[in-house]
Amino acid sequence: MSQTQVLFIWQPNERLKEYLTNGLRDLPVQLLFPPDATEDTYVELAPHADIIVGWRPTKELLYAATKLSLFINPGAGVQHLIDLFREVNQTKPVTLVNGHGNAFFTAQHAVALLLALMNRVIPHHDWMVKGEWRKGDQDAISIPLRDRNVGFLGYGHVNRNVHRFLSGFDVTFSAIRMDWNKQKGVLPTHVKKYTYSDLHPFLEEVDTMIISVPLTSLTKGMIKKKELELLGPESLLVNVGRGPVVDEYSLYTALKEKTICGAALDVWYNYTPDSDEKGRKYPFSYPFHTLDNVVLSPHRAASPLNDLHRWDEVIENIRRFAQGEREFINTVDLNQEY
Repeated sequence: MSQTQVLFIWQPNERLKEYLTNGLRDLPVQLLFPPDATEDTYVELAPHADIIVGWRPTKELLYAATKLSLFINPGAGVQHLIDLFREVNQTKPVTLVNGHGNAFFTAQHAVALLLALMNRVIPHHDWMVKGEWRKGDQDAISIPLRDRNVGFLGYGHVNRNVHRFLSGFDVTFSAIRMDWNKQKGVLPTHVKKYTYSDLHPFLEEVDTMIISVPLTSLTKGMIKKKELELLGPESLLVNVGRGPVVDEYSLYTALKEKTICGAALDVWYNYTPDSDEKGRKYPFSYPFHTLDNVVLSPHRAASPLNDLHRWDEVIENIRRFAQGEREFINTVDLNQEY
């Protein structure tokens, strides 16, 4: 069995290097961690690589990697890679896989955001910080989760965990996914199933929507003014997927005008915002931070980033390749963009 060469195009810390090395110690695998973490070094080493692990490869790197068969993007988001890998695959077959090692943490954060929103945790915290003791329901009343219909827009790794976490509450569940034939395993509870073509009936059915879908040409702007109106004035929205799945202006307006009751948001619209005159940076074009019915979170649902088990999928995919298998975890369909 020939030795599999794996090139890492960033500099993992020593703890992670040790974890990856120990996880593959029994196989003929050489892990390449170049101490000189530069593009020139990566391009120089690329012709030896069977597998590359990283987030943002250049076109030059991929074409220099003449032996490359598998590219592992350790994160879930791959929208920035689709066009590049479509182009590369016109000249040589390279499988792209992504990673869902953060799915548990993202689901935990989604539930935390939902409960913080419903129990009005943030305003009551802020009042206590100011010394305003025992503000009551007349100031910010909690919303019971009991008897609500929780709707999952997307039923992948994250929302399957959210479903499990919320299954102890007295709620009903609905879910949209592209292809229910891909569903594996027993669901935590009964789910009313919808597909993307059923978006409007789904929105009319649910009152608590948790968004965890990838950003693709199909999902970008999927939720606009009409869709938010269908959710209704008692509805809540949690987005831990990608910001532009929900049209920014439509969401801001719906929150401001109380077309929906509230939202908790961990994903945004501008990840390189300029500072305003006071040095503040906001990742949005409309003043979400002035609204009293929103919980803001700075795209940190994947925390803790130092958890080593999130790399188990990467190790497993390298193991499969080294053992001659070509069925990988989380293979990206370039046509579906995820």
